[in-house]
Amino acid sequence: MVVGAALVTLTNCAQQAQQPDSPTTTGSGNLEKTDLKVGFIPITCATPIIMSDPLGFYQKYGLKVQVVKMPSWGAVRDSAIAGELDAYHMLAPMPIAMTLGLGSAPFSVKLASIENINGQAITVAKRHLGKVKEAKDFKGFVIGVPFPFSMHNLLLRYYLAAGGLNPDTDVQIRPVPPPDSIAQLVAGDIDAMLMPDPFNQRAVYEDAGFIHLLTKEIWNGHPCCAFAAGEPWIQENPNTFRALNKAIIEATGYASKAENRAEIAKAISSRQYLNQPPEVVEAVLTGKFPNGQGQELDVPDRIDFNPYPWQSFANWIQSQLVRWDLGKAAGVIQPDQYDKNGQAIYLTTEAQTLEKEVGLQPPTEIYREEKLAYDTFNPQDPVAYLASQKQKYGR
Repeated sequence: MVVGAALVTLTNCAQQAQQPDSPTTTGSGNLEKTDLKVGFIPITCATPIIMSDPLGFYQKYGLKVQVVKMPSWGAVRDSAIAGELDAYHMLAPMPIAMTLGLGSAPFSVKLASIENINGQAITVAKRHLGKVKEAKDFKGFVIGVPFPFSMHNLLLRYYLAAGGLNPDTDVQIRPVPPPDSIAQLVAGDIDAMLMPDPFNQRAVYEDAGFIHLLTKEIWNGHPCCAFAAGEPWIQENPNTFRALNKAIIEATGYASKAENRAEIAKAISSRQYLNQPPEVVEAVLTGKFPNGQGQELDVPDRIDFNPYPWQSFANWIQSQLVRWDLGKAAGVIQPDQYDKNGQAIYLTTEAQTLEKEVGLQPPTEIYREEKLAYDTFNPQDPVAYLASQKQKYGR
């Protein structure tokens, strides 16, 4: 009966999705658990994890999932270490930081699949409109990011350093839970923020700020958020973990199609999920939006969804953790350990297999050259990349 109900729910997905497996034969054996709790932060980066509930992707794989709204990334980390929930929406650097003991006691976490690429922005308080044109104009600002071990912090530092600023002395970078970001922008506690959506677009909607740039302009195709779980839970529930990851990967593929975005926006905007005006969420997901500077933009890949966890993502993240010595990473991540760390934490080959099973076409390679706004990252030589950044920018 569960599968039958799921098939009705998934009518709109039928053209993209394969026929569902039996709840106990997801290609990995009997499910150890079917009633699950998955933590998430209410942001559009979590779209595949959230939408899998109302659009039926979890049910398709015999799972009854309660998505649990979390207040901050610190709460996500601490909950994962305590084993309070089954799995989590995490920032792409978090499994690396947690496994290596950066900022917390070491706790092994596996990144199962990427949720979104792009999808963030630098938003500046409206009181600074007309005064901020480039990186150097941020000097003296207090800038909010959602968590120290986030792509937001790493991309902000990369952008500021390339513009001639020292992120540790010329500005103050402050952790701000995304749901608190607009209130802090309005109150003057922060001057700007590099935050996940929908909070950038909500700042425009509330006339509290304007979008300075989208992070795709810093690195088009960069990872942001991910589906992850603690290694102890995975070992206890390997079949359930596989089924859960497969459901989310299939949902990510569905979310990648532009024609599905308006439907998804309506499904995830409600109070139990994002609790945002549907028009704000739709503006983010469709890429048709006002930027708060009097312009209406059309950027279809403002946010996109691709589940493939490139190992080059893991190596770039490690390089920047070392660059800024976040959590004393410079003494933890050794020059010859990048590949070993990445391949132990990012489950690329597993995601590759599951993508094929749901009808997606994953890459055959696990590394690729990453082209950023100010340089190109060769994942086979992150040490040389760091040296070139120090030579060019002094840090």
